[in-house]
Amino acid sequence: MTLRHLKIFIAVAETRSMSAAARRCFITQPTVSQTIHELEEHYHTILFERLSRKLYITEAGKNLLSHARQVADQFDRLEQSMADSAVSQSLRIGATLTVGVCLLPNILNDFRSEMPQVSTYSCISNTADIEQKILDSSLDIGIVEGNIKSPDLISIPIVEDFLVLICGRNHPSALRDQIPAWELEGKDFALREAGSGTRALFEHYLNRHNLKINIAWEASSPLAIKNAVIYNGGLSVISVRLLEEEILQGSIHVICNPYNEWERTFKLVYHKNKFLTPAIEQIKEILNHYRRPDILDYVKTGTLINAGEHLISPE
Repeated sequence: MTLRHLKIFIAVAETRSMSAAARRCFITQPTVSQTIHELEEHYHTILFERLSRKLYITEAGKNLLSHARQVADQFDRLEQSMADSAVSQSLRIGATLTVGVCLLPNILNDFRSEMPQVSTYSCISNTADIEQKILDSSLDIGIVEGNIKSPDLISIPIVEDFLVLICGRNHPSALRDQIPAWELEGKDFALREAGSGTRALFEHYLNRHNLKINIAWEASSPLAIKNAVIYNGGLSVISVRLLEEEILQGSIHVICNPYNEWERTFKLVYHKNKFLTPAIEQIKEILNHYRRPDILDYVKTGTLINAGEHLISPE
């Protein structure tokens, strides 16, 4: 089994056609068929089912495809790194929404100051999508807020963050120092979309405390969520890093969870077989310089009290 076998296999899997793969690889169709046959013999499994003159990749084929793409990508990058040093380098970075809005612009500025010869591409999406793009080699690394599920990916906690409960300044909860958690029951909330790390963390909290809320707004845009809170009387749970402007303007009231249940870290993610280039190592170094946000140090906030806790009477 050779790299040539894998590249032909990838072409067949992506085109779902022996003839189309032959055209892509500039070889004959019998050569493609023979290559797939050799791979199936080598791995003692069927990679494609041939039904009604159409090709359908099997589960074994899907498994091989994931690894084959990684191998082909690593080889292509090896070729690139060994080519003429004048050829520009690149780094493809995925970031979840909170990271993309709050941190990525500064991270990229720091990176360009250190490695101006490396071009960058950035993709902003939710954790689940970034995870998949790293798995299929569409991205080199990710900086995500949610939990990574694939055992093929390395996930390194590196930047601290935490969520807060927010309401508009005219909301009844804005007038109180302490809010019992049970009062969230049935309230209208604006939440991130499914697949978001922020939403997953808050839903885990709701399940743990047996609370049910009404999701009245669902959006991938932090601005849409904040507007629902400010102008439509909803509540939300959101990263504190997204609130600096609204906190300074006084348009949003923050209620903190003192039990560390909404603490989290942004994680640097890459494939376990990924060659860590100097560019990736530089991103790791830059991320180490970002610490816990201090936005709330001089701001009056409310406190969320869990069931069984006693409210403290104001002095």
